[in-house]
Amino acid sequence: MAKFNPIAFIQEVRQETAKVTWPTRKEVWITTVMVLIMVALASLFFLVVDQTLSWIVRLVLGLGA
Repeated sequence: MAKFNPIAFIQEVRQETAKVTWPTRKEVWITTVMVLIMVALASLFFLVVDQTLSWIVRLVLGLGA
């Protein structure tokens, strides 16, 4: 089994981190806004589907007014 050298590990991590292409602030902001919009749209979609299915079930079971 190979010996674990924490100093070498940290150096390797720093080398790999330097290779990463980090997003700009603008890219992060745009992506965040897009995610929030998609969450809002998905929430509305599932609200409508839930209300529709609830209405259908109440209608079928005769519980509707």
